[in-house]
Amino acid sequence: MQGIITAMKIVSTCRHWLFPASCLFCQQPLAGADHACCADCLADIHPWPIHHCYRCGKVLPPSLSPGPCGECLHQPPAYVSSTSLYQYRGAVRQAVLQWKRTGHDAAFRWLLTTADHVLRDCFHPDDLLLPIPMPLSRMRVSGMHHSADCCRLLAKRYGCQWQWQLLRRQGTQLRQSSLHAAQRQSNMRKAFTLNHDYLPAAGEFRRVWLIDDIITTGATMHYAARCLQRQGIACHAWALSHTPLD
Repeated sequence: MQGIITAMKIVSTCRHWLFPASCLFCQQPLAGADHACCADCLADIHPWPIHHCYRCGKVLPPSLSPGPCGECLHQPPAYVSSTSLYQYRGAVRQAVLQWKRTGHDAAFRWLLTTADHVLRDCFHPDDLLLPIPMPLSRMRVSGMHHSADCCRLLAKRYGCQWQWQLLRRQGTQLRQSSLHAAQRQSNMRKAFTLNHDYLPAAGEFRRVWLIDDIITTGATMHYAARCLQRQGIACHAWALSHTPLD
């Protein structure tokens, strides 16, 4: 038995020597095996500022936070609040793109784990999580539904319910990332519909959340929320990241 234990220690040592631990974000070797993120990438992860409009998430001066901001006073989005964890740039952008392009979600999961103290205050077991639906054609190519995967993970961690069949995508839209702000609004105007077979159950929950990986202009969230708003269901927007205005 002692010989087996010794052999296992030797194998473990050799494995770390031949395959050293690497940063989840940039894949560069790490100095210590106890870390998941290198110092450069850690410094490049920026939380979404705490001083922002509670409705749309727009960054505000401390004296005006939590808003609502001027735009929300004039023309508020269909969702009643917005929560984002990180700024969509630097290491966070790299993690999201890595997850969406290759399916490697280790960095994405690490970002959620790091924000656990925030998420526990955000989600409640009586909440319903709804993923922003992807176009079917894009799902066929990638074989993934990122917002649904995020819902599944959040629901498992925090005891929420999630439902992917209530909110549906319809028609054909261009990729939002290829459009400017005004075009994004027009592009998503008729992108969503509801499956009314699942609608009655949505009213039984404490809060309904729309879940996505990125908020940029808020157009996608707005038009998805508007479908529910028309049925008398208020919903909140949640995203892993939010694109800074700059």
